[in-house]
Amino acid sequence: MTKEYFQKNIASTLPHAPGVYKYYGSDKKILYVGKAKDLRKRVTSYFVKVQDNRKTARLVSLIDTVEWTITNNEHDAFLLENSLIKHFKPAYNISLKDDKTYPYVVIKKEHFPRVFLTRRMIRDGSEYIGPFTSVFVVRELLNIIKETIPLRTCGLNLTPASIEKGKFKVCLEYHLGNCNGPCEGHQSEAAYKASIDTIRQLVKGNLGPVINALKEEMNTHVSNLNFEAAQLLKVKIQALQGYQSKSTVISSHLINTDVASIITHEDEAFVNYMVVTEGKIIHSKSIKMERKLEETPEEMLAYAVAFLRPKFHSQSKELVVPFPVDTVDELQVTIPITGDRKKMLDLSFKNAEYFREEQQHKARLLLRDKTHEDHMEILEQLQDDLQLTELPAHIECFDNSNFQGSFPVAAMVCFKDGVPSKKDYRHFHIKTVEGINDFASMSEIVKRRYKRLMDEEQPLPQLVIIDGGKGQLGAAMQSIEELGLTGRMTVVGLAKREESIFYPGDKDPLQLPYNGQSLLLIRRIRDEVHRFGITFHRDTRSKGTIKNELEDIPGIGGKTAQTLLQTYRSVTKVKQMTLRELTMTIGASKARVVYEYFHPDEDQSL
Repeated sequence: MTKEYFQKNIASTLPHAPGVYKYYGSDKKILYVGKAKDLRKRVTSYFVKVQDNRKTARLVSLIDTVEWTITNNEHDAFLLENSLIKHFKPAYNISLKDDKTYPYVVIKKEHFPRVFLTRRMIRDGSEYIGPFTSVFVVRELLNIIKETIPLRTCGLNLTPASIEKGKFKVCLEYHLGNCNGPCEGHQSEAAYKASIDTIRQLVKGNLGPVINALKEEMNTHVSNLNFEAAQLLKVKIQALQGYQSKSTVISSHLINTDVASIITHEDEAFVNYMVVTEGKIIHSKSIKMERKLEETPEEMLAYAVAFLRPKFHSQSKELVVPFPVDTVDELQVTIPITGDRKKMLDLSFKNAEYFREEQQHKARLLLRDKTHEDHMEILEQLQDDLQLTELPAHIECFDNSNFQGSFPVAAMVCFKDGVPSKKDYRHFHIKTVEGINDFASMSEIVKRRYKRLMDEEQPLPQLVIIDGGKGQLGAAMQSIEELGLTGRMTVVGLAKREESIFYPGDKDPLQLPYNGQSLLLIRRIRDEVHRFGITFHRDTRSKGTIKNELEDIPGIGGKTAQTLLQTYRSVTKVKQMTLRELTMTIGASKARVVYEYFHPDEDQSL
C-alpha cells in the first residue's frame, strides 16, 4: 500500500477513537495487531513518517489492507489487542520464546480422587493446580504429600455401589500404610475429602494452616498419652517444615502479590515473573522476548504479564513493577521505592539479569548439554504431546536407504532415556524384496526386528517412529499385526517434509509446535537414523562395487577377496602386485588364478 493510496482512500475513514487496528498482507494473512488511543493518528503515523526502523519500514511495505475495531476506552483496546495477538500470533508482533508445557497437580473428578502430576489439561471437570515452573519441585511436594497423607494410587472405579458389593480387595499400598483402603470401605468418602482439602492447601503453598492443624492434633495425642500417634504426626510436621524452609521467604508482612521486571538488550528482552503467596515465592519464571518493531519496555512488560499471569492462575490483587503498565485484570499496580516490595522487585531484576547472562553464555558457546532431569522433562512432554500411556523411555526409529534401486539397506537407531543407545543400533540388508519397494522393505525390517526381540524375550520400546508417511506406516503396522504386537507399543509415522506425525488409521496428522522440545527430539532421532543409514549404505555400496569385481574371478570367494582388499586397499593395487607378492598373501594356487585373470598374456613364472 502506497502513501498516496492510504491518504486518498483510508486516512479520512479512520475514526478519532480508541481501538485496535490490524494490518494484512496481499495473501490476506495478518501481519500486525496494535492498539491506539486515537486510531487515525496512530495508523496514519505509519504511512506519513519516514521510518528509521528497518523492520517497521518492511512492515509498511507489506501492508495491503487495514482493518480496525473501535472500543469504549484504551483499556478495552489493550484487552482486545492481547486477545488477538494470542489467537493470530502475527509475524510482526512481540514474540515470546516459551514453548514449554508446565507441570500441574491434578485432582481427578471421581469418587476418592487421585492426585498426580500431569502436563496436559483435559476438560473433564478435574481440578488443576499450577502450573509449576520446576518439575523437580512439584515431585518433591508430591513425595512429601505421599509421606504425610495416605491416598489411593490405583485406577479402580470406586463407586459407592462397587464398594458396597465388595468388588475390590486392598493391595500392598494399604498394608504399607500408604492408603487407608477406601476400596474395601475402610475409609469414608467424607474423610478422604478432608485429606484432599488438606492437599489442596499444601499444593497452593498454604502450608501454615496445615502445619498448625497437625500440631494441634499432635498435642491432643500427647495429652491422651498416645505417644506413638503423636510421633507419627511429628514426623509429618517436620517433613512439611523442611519443605517450607526451602521456599524463599520475602516478608512475613506481605501476603499475596505478583512481581514482574524486564531487562532489554538490543532487540531482545528478558522478563522475570514471580508469584508470592504468604510471603514466599511459590513460582518464578523467566522468559525471553523478541522486539519486532519499536515496542517500548512498558509495552513488552505489559504483554508478558498478560501472558504469564493466567498460566499461574494467580489470584493476587497487586502487581509490583518498575514502571506503570497496562494490565488485563483490575490489579493494583505498585511501583515501589523502598521497603519489602522494593526488595522483591530487586530480586526479580536479579533473576532476569541472571537469565539474560545464561542465555547469552549458551549462545556464545553453543551449549546444548542437558542433564538427566532435562531429558526426563522432554520425554514427559513428548508423552503428553503424543498422548502416550507410558513414558517413552525406549524409542526406536526406522529408515530405508537405496541408491537407484541397488544395495537396498535399512537402519534402526535406539534412544533410551532421551539419549542415543548406540550399542542397540541395528542395520539391515534387505533380503526378501527385489527392486525399489520402500513399503515392502519397511515391512520386512520391522518384522525382523521385533520377531527377534520376542524370540530373545527382550523389552519392547514404548514408541516406534517410522521415517515416512502413511504408506511406510501402514507397511510397518502390517508386520506389527502379524506378530501380534498391536497395542503393546505406539507406532507413528513421520512425514519427511512437513514433519507431521501420523497415527495408524488417522486421516489428519498431528502437528507439533515447530520449535517445541518434543519435535526437536523427534528431529534429532530422525537425523540420527539418516546419518547411521547413509553411512552404512555408503559402506555397502563401496564394498559391493569392489568385492564384486574380485569375486567375479572364477575360484575366488568372498573371504579371499576381503583378504586382498584389507591388504592392498583397492583393486587397482591388486592388479599391480606380482605373482610372488600375491602368493605371500593368499597362497600359490589362488595367487596364480588372480594374476592370470588380470594378466592373461604374460608369463606366469615366479
